[in-house]
Amino acid sequence: MKNRRSHEWFGRKDKSGFIARSWLKNQGLPNDVFDGRPVIGICNSWSELTPCNAHLRDLAEHVKKGVLEAGGIAFEFPVMSLGEALMKPTTMLFRNLASMDVEESLRGNPLDGVVILANCDKTTPACLMGAASVDIPTIVVSGGPMLNGKHQGQDIGSGTDLWKFSEDLRAQVISQAEFDETENSMSRSPGACNTMGTASTIACMVEALGLSLPGSAAIPAVDANRRRVARLSGRRIVELVEQDIKLSDILTRQAFENAIIVNAAIGGSTNFILHLLAIAGRIGVSLTLEEFDNLSQHIPLLANLKPSGNYLMEDFYYAGGVPAVVKQLIHKLHSGVIQINGHTLENNYRGSKIYNKYVIRPFNDPLQGNAGTVVLKGNLCPDGAVIKPSAATPELLNHKAKAYVFENIEQYNLEINDPELPVDKNTILVLKGAGPKGYPGMPEVGNFGLPKVILDQGIRDMIRISDGRMSGTAFGTIVLHVCPESSVGGPLAFVQTGDVIELSIETRCLTLHISDEELYHRKKNWTAVLPYFPRGYVNMYMNTVQQANLGADLDFLVGKSGYHIDREPHPE
Repeated sequence: MKNRRSHEWFGRKDKSGFIARSWLKNQGLPNDVFDGRPVIGICNSWSELTPCNAHLRDLAEHVKKGVLEAGGIAFEFPVMSLGEALMKPTTMLFRNLASMDVEESLRGNPLDGVVILANCDKTTPACLMGAASVDIPTIVVSGGPMLNGKHQGQDIGSGTDLWKFSEDLRAQVISQAEFDETENSMSRSPGACNTMGTASTIACMVEALGLSLPGSAAIPAVDANRRRVARLSGRRIVELVEQDIKLSDILTRQAFENAIIVNAAIGGSTNFILHLLAIAGRIGVSLTLEEFDNLSQHIPLLANLKPSGNYLMEDFYYAGGVPAVVKQLIHKLHSGVIQINGHTLENNYRGSKIYNKYVIRPFNDPLQGNAGTVVLKGNLCPDGAVIKPSAATPELLNHKAKAYVFENIEQYNLEINDPELPVDKNTILVLKGAGPKGYPGMPEVGNFGLPKVILDQGIRDMIRISDGRMSGTAFGTIVLHVCPESSVGGPLAFVQTGDVIELSIETRCLTLHISDEELYHRKKNWTAVLPYFPRGYVNMYMNTVQQANLGADLDFLVGKSGYHIDREPHPE
């Protein structure tokens, strides 16, 4: 019998061993459960308050069957679930808290390996961050996207088409009744957003990293193959324990680089950057913001998916999914990395095919060329900012104009429908106070809607700049994650209405055109105004959260503590 981690609990013949076995036996477990077989945790972010994850209880049963078939024993446990659609003020505020929940649940319990069940935007990175800090054998099963929305004979995508319908309503292009009618058409099944939003981006990221079974990222939530993958993952985690393949054996530097390249080709969410930086920080791989730009260069956009294209995740799956994209990129990737099924990336994907060239384009005939996320620098963002060119208006990607500034989201809400707002189609809109500390939590307000006076002219895009994030389902010429954020005294804090700002994708620059003397004067007269939380998690968050260019993790959580527990809960 191997000396597994769980043996420290169940293999003892003293009082502590008695307690560990006896209390679990109240669930009807026979003696041979504790004979040294691998003990697998099923880390389940299921919640009825997280619609994307509401079907994960069913998947957990299939994982459990796979574990039993492979000779292990499975114990399902809950973790904090973060529902993007309902949770205020933003789930990003609680991503790090959920990661702490996962980390300590894994470290403190008799688990040899874990299967992560997650789906909604922040649940997957939170679970991976926690698991990386413990570093035991780990496999991820995502919940998959919902079916295509269907409205008036057309496919509609969650988020992306909502933003469009919302702007059309404000511009009185559609009526309130027409807007209301789409509610019953958009979310037709369990699962996450059916666009290439953050949830689907992260599922593809996990597959590109090699942490989920090949071909599993895009399977629709209600497809039988999703259950089949769950069952096979249950079998595979037992093998990973037997082979002692830990998370750090898969999450290598080369795996992270592969994920960045694949993300560029699928037009993935800008939120991907924050989460990958945080995961890298936990596992101990050095990764910088600039590398997302460097690695994305000369990577074409191959996936014709909303918000950067025309199709949805269900179509992406039928067209070949991540395997088809990886096959087109194989000459750009580290093809020899070992993935979670024990095979190299090349072996896993070399036979993959594109089945619909309207949805997934060949490398030599892309939807767009060189469309990966761009990292900006300049005197307005000395520590960086990001923009997603594939979802932007090309004519605005090199643009110089006067700014109109909203000091906070409250001012924006108060003024945005003012018919006399002094802006035109060339104006650059600036929103402050949306960063990790300033909101707090760095909400998805970066894709703030256009002024009504602009919408009434039929215009649907303007340059928008903020220190916040945007939904992965959103589109537009939007500069995000400006670092340092305005609320801690970053240069964005000192921008005033009428200042000239220049965005240049060609030179990777975001420039505020004021003199050094004027900037010095504004800094001298500036006073920080941060939200005040006297207690609880948010107080801890405010005191320890890092800036976006570091992944917005809490500073004391970076790195890993491992899985060893030195002290016993009971005296000998």
